[in-house]
Amino acid sequence: MMTSKDPVRFHLSLNVADLNRSVAFYRTLFNREPAKLRADYAKFEPDDPPLVLSLEPTPRAAGGPLNHLGFRLPDAKTLVAMQERLERAGIRSQREEGVECCYAKQTKFWLTDPDGTLWEIYTLESDIEHRGPGQTIEAMIGNNGSAAQPVVWEHFLGQPVPDRASFADGSIDEVRLRGSLNMPLSPAEQRRLVSEARRVLRPGGRVFVHVLTAERPVAGELGLPGPAAAVRHTPLEDEPVRLLEEAGFTAVRMTKLDAQPCFVRGGVAMRELQLEGFRPASRASGMMETLYAGPFDKVEVGGVVFARGRRTRVSADIAEQLRAAGGSFVVFDRPAGEVKHKADCGA
Repeated sequence: MMTSKDPVRFHLSLNVADLNRSVAFYRTLFNREPAKLRADYAKFEPDDPPLVLSLEPTPRAAGGPLNHLGFRLPDAKTLVAMQERLERAGIRSQREEGVECCYAKQTKFWLTDPDGTLWEIYTLESDIEHRGPGQTIEAMIGNNGSAAQPVVWEHFLGQPVPDRASFADGSIDEVRLRGSLNMPLSPAEQRRLVSEARRVLRPGGRVFVHVLTAERPVAGELGLPGPAAAVRHTPLEDEPVRLLEEAGFTAVRMTKLDAQPCFVRGGVAMRELQLEGFRPASRASGMMETLYAGPFDKVEVGGVVFARGRRTRVSADIAEQLRAAGGSFVVFDRPAGEVKHKADCGA
């Protein structure tokens, strides 16, 4: 068990194709033996720099070599203080108490940065002789620590708008429109693109929009420098929101709109906008199951009290609000009461 005298250590977890080869490389790099070595896991703990490097054998690292980043804190008091500080600042997190993970028993919380990088903040309670089921928050919600990579459709600035995207209805986890609305599209083309995004998304799936907007109409050619030279149209700041809402997306919100403009042309300020919305979840039963993961014992949202670690049935509308809030809430895609096959259940 760690004590308050132990230093805070930066934590880096990497996906590796060949564990033995990677262990040999980092053994030479750090000039030391691994602190922990198993057939399916390895960990190095050099003192200079104070680092915890874990190696995760991954046959198909679709997301690249980075598994996650984090900090190992000396004790639970420091962990709780850090999570409370982040929550007060509006950064949502998922907490796991006494989880068995990576041949150790840990208490931790998870969060993601604006680009989706996963961070693990944890304290080590004790070493154990088995790996344990925990690895990420996905393990807590029933994926046995090995969640499949999300299915994503990305449409970029300069690509044609398809009459019909080559995906089946409800087959995509996330649609990303990156600069698509900066093309000189007709209103009908804009509606068709967003409509196709909604069609291919599964119930509860997310649409993400990244676009350069203007505070009022811009006359003439934009003539922007660098990569922004490809921008031919800048919608007004509220237009993308309205476009998603009219297409039937729910919980639509701006996740980024900088106070400082990226460009100014003809006295008109242009700002980067990031936006998200969700295809409504299935309403077969009218109710959905949610889970509040902490850090507090209970919270109240929309008149509903959520106890930490306990599933709660709520209306589909409230479930969508919680899904949009993210962080401390998990929304289960199956409507409450729907039978779940044993093969789908977590350990």
